[in-house]
Amino acid sequence: MDALTLHRLHFAFTITFHYLFPQLTMGLALLILVLKTMGLRTGNEHYHHAARFWAKIFAVNFAMGVVTGIPMEFQFGTNWSRFSKAAGGVIGQTLAMEGVFSFFLESSFLGVFLYGEKRLSPKAHWFAAFLVFLGSWLSGFFIIATDAWMQHPTGYVLGPHGEIVLSNFAALFTNPWLFWQYAHNMTGSVVTASFVMASTGAFYLLTKSHEEYGRTFVRTGVIAGVISTTLMAFPTGDGQAKNIALHQPPTLAAMEGLFHTENGAPLAILGQPDVEHQRLDNPLVLPNALSFLTYQRWHAEVRGLDAFAPERWPDNIPLLYYSYHIMIGLGTILSGVMVLGALALGLGRLYTLRPLLWLVMLMAPFPYIATTAGWITAEVGRQPWLIYGVMRTATGASARVSAGNTLFTLIGFMGIYTVLAMLFLLLIYREVEEGPEHAV
Repeated sequence: MDALTLHRLHFAFTITFHYLFPQLTMGLALLILVLKTMGLRTGNEHYHHAARFWAKIFAVNFAMGVVTGIPMEFQFGTNWSRFSKAAGGVIGQTLAMEGVFSFFLESSFLGVFLYGEKRLSPKAHWFAAFLVFLGSWLSGFFIIATDAWMQHPTGYVLGPHGEIVLSNFAALFTNPWLFWQYAHNMTGSVVTASFVMASTGAFYLLTKSHEEYGRTFVRTGVIAGVISTTLMAFPTGDGQAKNIALHQPPTLAAMEGLFHTENGAPLAILGQPDVEHQRLDNPLVLPNALSFLTYQRWHAEVRGLDAFAPERWPDNIPLLYYSYHIMIGLGTILSGVMVLGALALGLGRLYTLRPLLWLVMLMAPFPYIATTAGWITAEVGRQPWLIYGVMRTATGASARVSAGNTLFTLIGFMGIYTVLAMLFLLLIYREVEEGPEHAV
């Protein structure tokens, strides 16, 4: 295996593992704020205790995110030094702002929130929760702004030696790609947090332990979940798909397994892409649906891969196609589960319908899988470009880091992260086992 492939695998592994944690902290930050708001408005200490319990889960998750996030900053200088040298003047802006403006805000007031409840007034403690939420979502904004620029670069000029120089700072944050990607990503974090909270509540109700908190967690998770899963599909998912159709049409064609340009293009529900023969095997399609979803006309022309030179095609069309369809399929299932939960809540049966509680509890891992598949879709879809239309991935890799060195460190990271994963699961298990009363 060559060095470039290993560089890509190395970063794919570390960032996939890392993002298991921020997606929960960003979503939990909002739900903790909701619980604190309910406590402040009702004067019921139950909601304050519930918020404190989830703040402890948040803290463990946040620490893991920090530990696994720092190595990726160094990878820009080790595995991707030519990319960093060329584009550091742009991505350095957003990454530095993420550290200075959001990370320190989030971490500082997380400490205030965890240890200042008895020293602060209820309103001041609520404000600490709000600043944790603000810092968390600002962090997501700056990171997404970095990725959005790589997906659709704006506000730059090329210097005399090929370096990429930021010429318009405002363009970095008014990038047309940024809004929908950020909205879609943050909504996804709320989906993950909603399922984690609801599944924990379902576990308490099924085991008949901490039942009062179990009802609160299930109710809050289901209400937030039905809203967020709906927003994931429309308008955020729809808006992001239109971004791809407008700015990365070869990616859209590969995601949909559309090898040939068609008027009234069908939407592929199932099928296996055969790149060699440029066809979709065993297809199950909705006629004209892709044209309508993309251009709001049933017989609009949608360009297939045959409309583009092969060097513009994504590197790994099967992986892109399957990741996209896993994301869509799981998103549909997650939405359906939350709709069932909302119906049961409206009928007054959510807390006693054991099959539904089992279903909610067992669904906890699937938002993580869906989100991972979504990010694979975004990043594999951008290939073979590291910065779309500006720098190819092969050009950005470090020239002097050998395949052996990369493989050695990749194996090392796998071992260390396995230990971290076991430690994380042990800590979370202890918190859930001790229950919300222990957090009082």
